[in-house]
Amino acid sequence: MTITDLPRSTRSAGSPATPPRGIALSDSLNAAEGSIDVVAPMEPGFEEILTPEALDFLALLHDHFADTRCELLLTRQRRTREIAGGTDPDFLPTTRPVRDDPSWRVAGADGAPGLSDRRVEITGPTDPKMTVNALNSGAKVWLADAEDASSPTWANVVGGQLALRSAIRGELTFDGPSPDGGRTPGKHYALRTTELTEMPTIVFRPRGWHLFEKHLAYTGTDGSSQPASGSLVDFGLYFFHNARELIARGRGPYFYLPKLESHREARLWNEVFELAQHAFDIPQGTIRATVLIETLPAAFEMEEILYELRDHCAGLNAGRWDYLFSVIKCFRSRGDSYVLPDRAQVTMTAPFMRAYTELLVATCHRRGAHAIGGMSAFIPDRRSPEVTEQAFAKVRADKDREAGDGFDGSWVAHPDLIPIARAAFDEVLGERENQVDRQRDDVTVGQAELLDVASARRAGATVTEAGVRTNISVGIRYIASWLRGTGAAALDSLMEDAATAEISRSQVWQWMHAGTVTDDGVTITRELCEAMVREFLRSTPRAAGDRLDDAAAIFREVALGDEFPPFLTTSAYARYFG
Repeated sequence: MTITDLPRSTRSAGSPATPPRGIALSDSLNAAEGSIDVVAPMEPGFEEILTPEALDFLALLHDHFADTRCELLLTRQRRTREIAGGTDPDFLPTTRPVRDDPSWRVAGADGAPGLSDRRVEITGPTDPKMTVNALNSGAKVWLADAEDASSPTWANVVGGQLALRSAIRGELTFDGPSPDGGRTPGKHYALRTTELTEMPTIVFRPRGWHLFEKHLAYTGTDGSSQPASGSLVDFGLYFFHNARELIARGRGPYFYLPKLESHREARLWNEVFELAQHAFDIPQGTIRATVLIETLPAAFEMEEILYELRDHCAGLNAGRWDYLFSVIKCFRSRGDSYVLPDRAQVTMTAPFMRAYTELLVATCHRRGAHAIGGMSAFIPDRRSPEVTEQAFAKVRADKDREAGDGFDGSWVAHPDLIPIARAAFDEVLGERENQVDRQRDDVTVGQAELLDVASARRAGATVTEAGVRTNISVGIRYIASWLRGTGAAALDSLMEDAATAEISRSQVWQWMHAGTVTDDGVTITRELCEAMVREFLRSTPRAAGDRLDDAAAIFREVALGDEFPPFLTTSAYARYFG
């Protein structure tokens, strides 16, 4: 097989808009054959986002890509089962020509205003308050998160789009609730500048391919109806309302792509980009995407993912928490040698995690892509100087390591951490915007290094009874927060999101099914975990509407059941979100 045998176009970035495969030049926004219907209440302001034309664009995306998405999800499930059953993932022999060809490069930051310097990126959901705070933060980039840090309530999904639309136009303000029942006004939030080029560059993260949007129904040409794709809805609405405005204001439509597991899933995103740019008569290559390498299968296809997206690709990100979750999920049934220790003891210096990040940097820089580091979960507490000091020290050590390893930037979850991360990268970068030209030819990482999960426990890390209790407590409290509509929650001086909650529940499931014995000789059983859940519910102060009972029911289902649900949020979303 040669590179030209792979079913991808070979256009260079910035070439004139041409139609993707199967799309005729005469196609337009009115060419959708299916339809998207709103099957949820239209709250005030929603009509600004869910316009007939926007829904037609979503229908066009679903007409062309919904079936392929479903096929790829079935392939994903089959591959995960194979790994859990004993088949080790490895680099693909069929795509070796891509890996062996030294000539190709990705578009990178060339021609993408605002993406050259990404040394500090702040992450957070897209509600109005967080949008204002992120854009006033002084970071270089804001990851506007509609995925792991966002609870997918109908109000959050559409409200986040409204906030982004207003912010991009310099119009967003927000008034917080009154602290005393209306006698005193709430805090007023406003953007410090209306100039988009003076704010952090917005990189929007839509939901992953596996998630659906139950409040919108797609009816295909055969008359069948199904929930819309969360990915296509989030991408489509953001692109429809903002792509041209972003370009006019000196930025562009930039995206983070989560949860990819293969280069074929990257190819599907590339085809979505091609269609969208063609439909709006925007030059191909205007969109830029950064892919999160946060699944074990994707770690073996980094170069192929870059190649599939090369006309639109800016870089890769080391999504460490989801990556740990994916490792646990893939090896959940493989016995004690694949059991990870307490989450707090699995650091980025564990050999298998270090192999993953070093391979990512080397791969990115070989192809002209940015390598973006992950997020340390430690956050400061302005009411506790001791906690803040510890958080600063741990985050600084994490960012020093990343900058020294060759990353071009990294994430933080709190504005107070921006100076800490910036200082670490400033020391390495100086006046340079990035270090993409730094080649890591010293890195040699193969299958054995990526799969050496046992290395964490060989180094002395253990499973403890306290670790089990912590996972149960964090898992239930986070799910309760998510059910209440908040997808990023500060718990025990750590920033928790859906990814860290996945680690908590999947570790409990794996330990329980492996019969793991703690460092003090206690065997982890379903009965032990169930007793800990009951103890947590008895000992935790309760409040009206806390959703802890619902959260505990979900946790029992996804952590204590016989089967392992692929994601904790999917069934909960279907059941609890009206």
